[in-house]
Amino acid sequence: MNAPVLSLPAEGLEQLPWSYEGHAVHSLSRCPEQPVGPALLLVHGFGASTDHWRYNIPVLAERHEVHALDLLGFGRSVKPAGLPYGGALWRDQLVAYVQERIGRPTVLVGNSLGGYSALAAGAALGPLAAGVALLNAAGPFSGEGTEPKGWGAIARRTLGSALLKSPVLQRLLFENLRRPATIRRTLNQVYIDKTNVDEALVEAIRIPSLDPGAFGVFRTVFDIPSGQPLDELFAALEAPLLLLWGIRDPWINAVGRRAQFQHHAPNATEVVLEAGHCPHDEVPELVNRALLDWMAGL
Repeated sequence: MNAPVLSLPAEGLEQLPWSYEGHAVHSLSRCPEQPVGPALLLVHGFGASTDHWRYNIPVLAERHEVHALDLLGFGRSVKPAGLPYGGALWRDQLVAYVQERIGRPTVLVGNSLGGYSALAAGAALGPLAAGVALLNAAGPFSGEGTEPKGWGAIARRTLGSALLKSPVLQRLLFENLRRPATIRRTLNQVYIDKTNVDEALVEAIRIPSLDPGAFGVFRTVFDIPSGQPLDELFAALEAPLLLLWGIRDPWINAVGRRAQFQHHAPNATEVVLEAGHCPHDEVPELVNRALLDWMAGL
């Protein structure tokens, strides 16, 4: 399997073998000599990987035990054909990781699709979930349609829903979307401050797309099962909740979505940032500070 050049400082990082249901999962961790409070598990969004936490892990790990993993189908984790890619698979993968690898109360932090997965896992973990932090989380509410965001939305705007039923057109679209120029252009659309849209980030997205199973995973963007609605997950979640908003996210109506989250999770702590879809990488200093301040009160 092709592996991106790790953009995180290697010192202190542990990369230990782990598998879920027999499938190899890439994960890494870093821990100070005397960690404070609960552990952290960082979960990336669609098309991303542990590399997307490059500016967060070193800072958060100064105080906390920090873990990050690549969801099955992404990054350096395997991408086998036939897996039921979707919220249930990734929820169960995260639950198993917390139970088997961390083994103590953990705050789950997720961006976009990873936010939905982190919320679902947090609701399922019960007392092992010390908290959940969502950064521009994906997922539908009850009664909503399943119109895709991100890559799926780009695809539908480009070719239209009917044409996307063609595997040939899906393949052509996939080949275009994994071109470095297209990746960079897309990132420039969703980062308000484009400073961190650099070669390392582009390559961290492009290289996993060269893996043999990557196209099969990409095709699921058009038909990922919606999973349990967000409002049901909020109702089931017993742990404290932090909502971090890149309020200028062009992929979602962040203002309207924020109002929905407030309605269904009125007790959540909120932080609003002048950023786009990936605030943890665009304005990492602000996200790190917000996470550390919030965790100090858990």
